[in-house]
Amino acid sequence: MTTVIAVIVVFGVLVAWHELGHFFVAKSFGMRVNEYSLGFGPSLFKHKWGETQYALRIIPLGGYVRLAGMEGDKTEDPREFPNRPLWQRFLVVLAGPFMNLVLAVILYAVAFGPVGIPTATTTIQQALPHYPAYEAGIRPGDKIVKIDHTRITNWEELASAITSHQKHIDVSVIRHGRLHTYGMKTRYDKALHRYVVGIKPTVVTVHVNPLQAIHDGVIQTVQLTGSWFGALFRLVEGRGPFDLTGPVGIAELVSSAAQSGFVNLLVLSAALSANLGLFNILPIPVLDGSRLFFLIVEGIRHKAMDADRENMIHFVGFVILMALVIVVTFHDVEHLFHA
Repeated sequence: MTTVIAVIVVFGVLVAWHELGHFFVAKSFGMRVNEYSLGFGPSLFKHKWGETQYALRIIPLGGYVRLAGMEGDKTEDPREFPNRPLWQRFLVVLAGPFMNLVLAVILYAVAFGPVGIPTATTTIQQALPHYPAYEAGIRPGDKIVKIDHTRITNWEELASAITSHQKHIDVSVIRHGRLHTYGMKTRYDKALHRYVVGIKPTVVTVHVNPLQAIHDGVIQTVQLTGSWFGALFRLVEGRGPFDLTGPVGIAELVSSAAQSGFVNLLVLSAALSANLGLFNILPIPVLDGSRLFFLIVEGIRHKAMDADRENMIHFVGFVILMALVIVVTFHDVEHLFHA
């Protein structure tokens, strides 16, 4: 039940935040917003405050903001979306994906700061019996500071130094303030497919100050964005796999993260938010990216595309996108049954 709630909350927050971007920017420019809706299908709840109807619908796989004038016949009402300046319409559409990136930064910052990230240290929590480290004399509480002549400052460096050696290594540790060095041979672990010595690290929760957390959140989001576009370019060039995860696959990821701890769920939600924003700027009909593309074309031509034609393009795009979702979902379900 907890994982089901986690899936619904994560999906709901990501979509709600995305749509709030469109909503707030449109409202700030004085546009009339007819509806703010979370989900699709029949409504579970709806209420009209002012000129906007707010609705919660039965299928929690999306949402939308319905701006006056985006559908149907165009009028002369200056508050309708098509009658606003081009730059305002562009910013309204861009606000959704942009807010997802902002949310990613916020969630990463919360994870790095107040929540804290569990981090493996070079202090030994356990030396496994009958493994090289234990037999050589390594014990819990020892802090590894050097492998051979290489200084070690974190667990990643330690693991890399061990796996890069296939024979004998000298491990230097601090024990009760004194330096000790132990020689041992690494052992190949067939299950892990790497060389090990049989040690487990002490894990501590690392917190950073708020400014550092925001800085790290921005860096993490920028790096994720760069990796995302890099994977997209490799796919377009035919050098990368076509590997999409649908709602079922994402729900499985959220479920696993929820079971492994709140911080993992928080970090995954940040990554999903960034991916949602980046996916939405692709120029695929029905996504925000296609609307941005049409607005750029309008700016070049100094003439908007016929509304009926644009709506038809978005409808066809929606059908294709739903077909793609069904195919990806089938693949995700098939993967679950064969896992």
